[in-house]
Amino acid sequence: ASEVVTRNMAAEAPDATPSEGGAAELCDVGLYGLAVMGQNFALNMASHGFSVAVSNRSGPKVDTTVERAKAEGDLPLQGFKDPASFIKALKAPRRVILLVMAGKPVDDTIALLSEHMDEGDLIIDGGNEWYPNSQRRATELEAKNIMFMGMGVSGGEEGARNGPSLMP
Repeated sequence: ASEVVTRNMAAEAPDATPSEGGAAELCDVGLYGLAVMGQNFALNMASHGFSVAVSNRSGPKVDTTVERAKAEGDLPLQGFKDPASFIKALKAPRRVILLVMAGKPVDDTIALLSEHMDEGDLIIDGGNEWYPNSQRRATELEAKNIMFMGMGVSGGEEGARNGPSLMP
């Protein structure tokens, strides 16, 4: 069974896990933004065998998501409350899905996370953003050699949890 934890890795040794002290298992994908769509999409991916790191600007939503993952079958999901720890928890090249409100919140989140990312990492904006904003973000991140993709997500809460329509 996969361990479901909420942690701040900045306070831990680089290779420590909260309970075992061994090497931390890196996650397949990260999801930032844990409102209804983000939380349900993270749980969907975890229930299909992907190990998922989640984070949000407010810590209680991280805790709620981790608790749901545990209650829904001890799903492979880990919660992180700071951006550096969240990014550090991902396998390289990193894949981070954003599900935050369109507009300035996306720009702010990209700025927050990209400072911890490396060349070849990928940010996927799942917020159904206006395409000129997606094109601008791709160009801005290209200077850091970080890839960017806009991806619409449709299906609401039920779709996010059980099978969304993803439109990259």
